[in-house]
Amino acid sequence: MSAPRLGVGFSRGVAPADIVEAVRLAESLRYESAWMAEGHAGDQFAVLGAAAAVTTRIRLGTSISSVFVRIAPTIAMAAATLDHLSSGRFVLGLGTSHREQVEPEHGVPFTEPTARLRDTIAIVRALVRDGSVSHRGRVVTIERFDLWFTPRRREIPIYVAALFPKMLEIAGAIADGVVLTWPTLEAPRHAAEHVARGAAQAGRPPGEITSLIPCAVSPTRREALDALRPGVALYAGFFPRYNRLLAEGGFAEEARAIKEAWDRGDRGTIARLVPDAMVDAVTIAGTPAECRDRLARYRAAGLDLPIISPRPAGADPRGSVMDAIRALAPTG
Repeated sequence: MSAPRLGVGFSRGVAPADIVEAVRLAESLRYESAWMAEGHAGDQFAVLGAAAAVTTRIRLGTSISSVFVRIAPTIAMAAATLDHLSSGRFVLGLGTSHREQVEPEHGVPFTEPTARLRDTIAIVRALVRDGSVSHRGRVVTIERFDLWFTPRRREIPIYVAALFPKMLEIAGAIADGVVLTWPTLEAPRHAAEHVARGAAQAGRPPGEITSLIPCAVSPTRREALDALRPGVALYAGFFPRYNRLLAEGGFAEEARAIKEAWDRGDRGTIARLVPDAMVDAVTIAGTPAECRDRLARYRAAGLDLPIISPRPAGADPRGSVMDAIRALAPTG
């Protein structure tokens, strides 16, 4: 019997070289893919390029690349480069990111995000397919950009980050897969319905449903919940989309209280407003056995590819990530 599909994602708390070592460990334990976020933890394409050099089988993906932080031809060239370096193992995860990050952190106006996403996907596909691209879209116009090397594959899988019905249907229409995050057990079924609707309208088969799932594996359930609680508070307080996601997931009062505390500047203590049930609803938290059971429940709920995202914790952040990867390794 083959091992169940499982990915691992990285976003913060460990150094780039440690992430590369973690990817090599994940491959040895039969994880099918490793994903690198875009943020402040290191350049995702550089980290994945280094991982490609020390692995041979595991798929490598971005989760996600923002269509505002990098311009479209640069994303396309980076994707083609990493696919070449990995011998065809790359998956390009794209998304719009958030106004709350894009404008203050990068100095880029956050305008017409969906149109920019569509234009970027069209440019990536054309450049990889043809080796050059000219594009006149709604927000991006490229007179001509060409590659000075031949892509290894003429098609690279493109996944799109989505949370709510409209974007899920757009992803179904234009992407090969969807990347969720902070998912409840109801999220995979809900996402699959909207992805299928968008795909049908576009006359194409629906892509797979994947999700990043924040994860903490600890000797006790209490330690795991406490390790993840500050992250839930940050996302609920800072990002309107995630606040809405948690509110719609059954925590409307709690999400409102967290946002109000955040807006008051009470950011050092908002984690106390996050109940255990909220953490449990959107993460994998507990002992190794409890976490494996939670993974099984996500699969049973229709999630095609769970991607655990271990949160570094304790005095040895690197070690905690490695331990989580070992504890939840696929079996079968």
